[in-house]
Formats: sequence, C-alpha cells, structure tokens
Amino acid sequence: MDKPKRPLRKSKRSFRRRLPPIGSGDRIDYRNMSLISQFISEQGKLLSRRVNRLTLKQQRLITIAIKQARILSSLPFLNNEKQFERAESIPRTTGPRNSNK
Repeated sequence: MDKPKRPLRKSKRSFRRRLPPIGSGDRIDYRNMSLISQFISEQGKLLSRRVNRLTLKQQRLITIAIKQARILSSLPFLNNEKQFERAESIPRTTGPRNSNK
C-alpha cells in the first residue's frame, strides 16, 4: 500500500511587490506634513504597521514624528470636524411662567 508521491505544486499566482511608502530619500520628521498625513486615518488615528507596510523602525519614527507634530499644534489630536461645528439652536418652548404662586 504505497501511495504514489506527487510533486508539490506551487501556486502560479504572480504577486506584485508593492513599493514601500517611504523612499530612501524621504526624511521622517515632524515638519514633513505631506509624509506624516499618509499614515493617519480620517479620524486622526495612527494607522497600524501592517496597513502602512512599514518596517518596525520606520513605524516608530513615524509615531514619534506624529506625536511631536500634535504637541507643536501642527496636527490636531482629533480630526473630527463635527465636534467643532455648532449645531443650530433649537428654540425652547416653555409654558407660561407663574412666578407668583
């Protein structure tokens, strides 16, 4: 009862290697807002390393740069525009006041 050996098949899907988002010439710095803004979500949160496709060292440097930019008010801590919009005031309907009771 010997089973015939089959050669291992590798999938023939071709994977296109994505280029890293940070080039070798890019400097990770809190002043480089165009680079930093790529790694922040719409809500103002830091994106994970897996989503960013960064190395561990690059992710650490990006995190430090974003925190420095937030402290120096170059970046907002929250990117929630609804928080700053003022809702229209709704007129209150109150009954007649009887203060002489």
